[in-house]
Amino acid sequence: MIDVARLAKVGTMTVSRVLNNSANVSEATAKRVHAAIAQLDYRPNEMARALRGFKSKSIGLIVPSLADSFFAICANSINMIAQEHGYSMILTASNGSVETESSEAQWMLQKNVEGLLVCPARTGSQFADPMFQQTPIVSFDRPMLIPRVPSILVENYTGARSGTEHLIQEHNHERIHFLGDSSKLYSIQTRLGGYKRALSQAKLLPQASLECSSEELIFEEVSRLLDGKHPPTAFFCGNNMVSRGLIRSLRKLGIEAPRDVAVIGFDDLELADMLVPSLTVIRQPVEQLGKVAAEVLFSQLNTPSTKRPKSGNRTTLKVELVIRSSCGCNHA
Repeated sequence: MIDVARLAKVGTMTVSRVLNNSANVSEATAKRVHAAIAQLDYRPNEMARALRGFKSKSIGLIVPSLADSFFAICANSINMIAQEHGYSMILTASNGSVETESSEAQWMLQKNVEGLLVCPARTGSQFADPMFQQTPIVSFDRPMLIPRVPSILVENYTGARSGTEHLIQEHNHERIHFLGDSSKLYSIQTRLGGYKRALSQAKLLPQASLECSSEELIFEEVSRLLDGKHPPTAFFCGNNMVSRGLIRSLRKLGIEAPRDVAVIGFDDLELADMLVPSLTVIRQPVEQLGKVAAEVLFSQLNTPSTKRPKSGNRTTLKVELVIRSSCGCNHA
């Protein structure tokens, strides 16, 4: 910075003001400083600037898994918005552990991120700790039970209800089994609620398996159910991981959808329209979910801390029933 100031014939404080877009520097002086910066190929030390109270121009993103395409799409959308704002993004995964999530968030604070975007590992995520009080946080896909944290969600309840109603009203199914990967997840709990509501209105009994967290467990459970006295005639899958596991399980068992059993999944899959049969789904606006969450965070970052709202709002994005063949529609 001293070299830049010497070449531009200004003080180091003027160079600092130019770098921070201060209005206290004339246009002519700013041009001289920028010319000196370009000539010397000067780059500010971002860590040193952060330690002196400057912005680090970075945000942190914590997701439950890096192997799930859902979170990869969200991360890509968030990163694009961050770049539009001139920010970089640090990405990590909690692997479904609240403890890992907390330690990773603390590590990000040590890296001086200005804000955090989090898909909570569990409802009880530990962001109420005082160390996070001054850091803007936005949750997405799943809410946090912290009043100041805004949440970006989708119509989990409404989507599951409409998919289940389609199986009942359009295809006359009475034994519809719900498959989920964890009873502790907000999304699974809420989708289960919408499924149950549709069955209740049709005076049908719910049937659910909520701990199908791997393909092996899905195969074991589906085999047991289809070998029972009154097997399901349809499955509603709580997310794309379960949908993939169910499809593979049915193929291993020689069960054909929708001839033998109908299938609807919550969340679309890549190439779902090219499967045989193509998969009927409740489609989430995944890219929009990441984009809106990022925009909410940057809105907070651009607002002085004293003027930020004390309570976070919930934004709920619409979902869509995409009818293909696995439910029994459009099937030769």
